[in-house]
Amino acid sequence: MRILLLAVCLLGSVAANAQDDLLTELDSTRVENNYATAVFKGLQVVTLQTTKMPAKKEFYFVVSHRFGTVKGGISEFFGFDMATTKIGGIYGITDWLSVSASRHTMLKVYEAGLKYRVARQSDNFPVDVVGYNTIDMNSLLSEKDYPKLGFSDRLSYISQVIVSRKFSDRLSFELVPSFIHKNLYEPTVENENQFSLGSGGRVKLTKRLSLNVEYVYNFDKPDFYSNPLSVGLDVETGGHIFQLLFTNSQAMTESGYITHASGDWGKGDFFFGFNLYRVF
Repeated sequence: MRILLLAVCLLGSVAANAQDDLLTELDSTRVENNYATAVFKGLQVVTLQTTKMPAKKEFYFVVSHRFGTVKGGISEFFGFDMATTKIGGIYGITDWLSVSASRHTMLKVYEAGLKYRVARQSDNFPVDVVGYNTIDMNSLLSEKDYPKLGFSDRLSYISQVIVSRKFSDRLSFELVPSFIHKNLYEPTVENENQFSLGSGGRVKLTKRLSLNVEYVYNFDKPDFYSNPLSVGLDVETGGHIFQLLFTNSQAMTESGYITHASGDWGKGDFFFGFNLYRVF
């Protein structure tokens, strides 16, 4: 009997010490990884990239549409007769690095991208910081129009720094300075190098619904183009995020929608569209 009591006491002591060690480990992990989560639910605010990253080995299948301007009315079915499409994929190599590739029907552009996390918002750091770089290849350009056209002339390069902060469970905001370089450009229409400053925000309305707004200011913008202004709704449905949106810029590449916004909200000239992300 004494031996049995001694064994019970020893087991209880070991279990208590193990529990204390486990709690200590959990507490230290909680402090070490006290990062802000779900700053944005989608990889885009509307068209602007967010600081959200795919997890390691996570794959996103992307389908986006931008229809024609609603200004055409019923004769053009409020833009549905003039849809443009983006189809692509995004893969998380690590939790801090992802690659992407897509094809756009507008200008028949092929796009490759790299997205990487630099810093995360925590108790010790106020913001998330993510870098985003893409290269676009315009396959629509013709040697008939440009007799000396070379492959490099089809390329455009985009670099962005995305800085976001989650202020509360309901409100997040970001700033996105961008630099765009086009190897082939029309001097009367645009600049070879273009700088812009974008901003975007998310307001959580319900558990699965949020309102998103973004605006991009272009420096040295031609008068006949507008600065992009977009409004959207994030709808979270289990394995995918569905975004409904209205924007005054029909293109979906950074080199297109930032610099070539042709719509005017004040004149009812804007485009309806959506982004669909399916996670595997």
